[in-house]
Amino acid sequence: MSLTASLDASSVTAVPGEETSLPLQVRNSGSTVEEYRFEVAGACAAWTTVEPATLSLYPGSTETVSVTFRPPRDPSVPAGETPFGVRVVPTSDHAEPVVPEGRVTVAPFTEVTAELVPRGSHGVRRGAHKVAVDNRGNAPLTVGLAARSGTERTRISFARPELRIEPGRAAFAELRVKPGKRLWRGTPVVHTFQAVVAPPAPEGEEAATPVVLDGSYQQEPLLPRGLPRALILACVLALVLVGFWYGLLRPAVKSAAREAITPEVIASATTGPGKSGGQTGGQTGGQTGGRTGGSGGGAPTPAPTPTPGATASATPPAEPLPPAVPTSAQVQIRDGVGGGSSSGTALTVPAGQTFRLTDIVVQNPQGDAGTVVVTVNRGSRVLSLALENFRDSDYHFVTPITVPAGGNVTMTVTCRKVGRPVNAPAPGRCAESLFLGGTMQSNKP
Repeated sequence: MSLTASLDASSVTAVPGEETSLPLQVRNSGSTVEEYRFEVAGACAAWTTVEPATLSLYPGSTETVSVTFRPPRDPSVPAGETPFGVRVVPTSDHAEPVVPEGRVTVAPFTEVTAELVPRGSHGVRRGAHKVAVDNRGNAPLTVGLAARSGTERTRISFARPELRIEPGRAAFAELRVKPGKRLWRGTPVVHTFQAVVAPPAPEGEEAATPVVLDGSYQQEPLLPRGLPRALILACVLALVLVGFWYGLLRPAVKSAAREAITPEVIASATTGPGKSGGQTGGQTGGQTGGRTGGSGGGAPTPAPTPTPGATASATPPAEPLPPAVPTSAQVQIRDGVGGGSSSGTALTVPAGQTFRLTDIVVQNPQGDAGTVVVTVNRGSRVLSLALENFRDSDYHFVTPITVPAGGNVTMTVTCRKVGRPVNAPAPGRCAESLFLGGTMQSNKP
């Protein structure tokens, strides 16, 4: 064999976002001048280069080239050990290629972002929030969750004390705010608080800076502010109506009743039809034996007899629909520049159910440039935004958007320019997230 090649070390560690080089020695053991080209094989080939790309050697000479690893600081490159090989290919047809092999270990890095949704809530008894945590690192991590109240009049708690998140994914934790005392009436009270997301500390390093999220809960009174005024007005109106009755209507009714009682009415009420017939019957009975007088009294009218078998019918009340269930969903899309648009479905409505969309939160944490479109029901556009105009944007619909069974909520991203976060390396692709909330209700009672 006229070619030998070897790496100075069989393994190397590469830090995401940085550059690491490994020397490769190539020796021409043949008798002619030979040119060699280099090819990297393995999962790291996308971010590994050999410099120079080609090498010419005289017979018996040895040269060193540099194998350079540049793993991006992105969740798409997981932390851990990866095998690789450098294929040294001679340009002449009679020589065989040589493939020295090694292993590159991608060091883990931690990058966590979080958001409180919604930032402010209101209610009589409690406030409900959600903390969305994104793992932008390249290794799974478990973050701790804690809450701090701005006053001693509220109790703040998470549904669970920690979250485990895979690389490039997001997780949600429920946060409840409950006041210590009920507010019966008066001005609403605003309670401030902080939600703390604490990433784990890497081995041998200081603890990472926790993410602190500010929020507020407005406690509403149990009795509306206008209730005392409404009660006073109702009492005043009732007194006016009573005075109107006793002052005007009641005397007028009594006067009309007295005028209606005339002597003719009194005489008619005293004699009546039965008594008049009795007198006539008595006179006639004296002449004819009293048989006609027996028929002089009025016969009573018989009461109507109900028809046998007749029953009252009533329409049975309609069965109520089952209660609506609060539902949320999330999708994250990564799109490269110039590669067309990328779409992702956040929610597909199951058969026999209807989803009512009330809240949408769109995130552009990197400051990318491009467009994002949110559609429902297979193409009906809800939002069309330019990425360069916002970092975080939330929308709340007073009238919910109805998504029937089989419909879906989709986000489409078109990346024109990848943003660069402050004090961080430039990422390789645009990254946007969509969080939506609403209620899911069954169509069957």
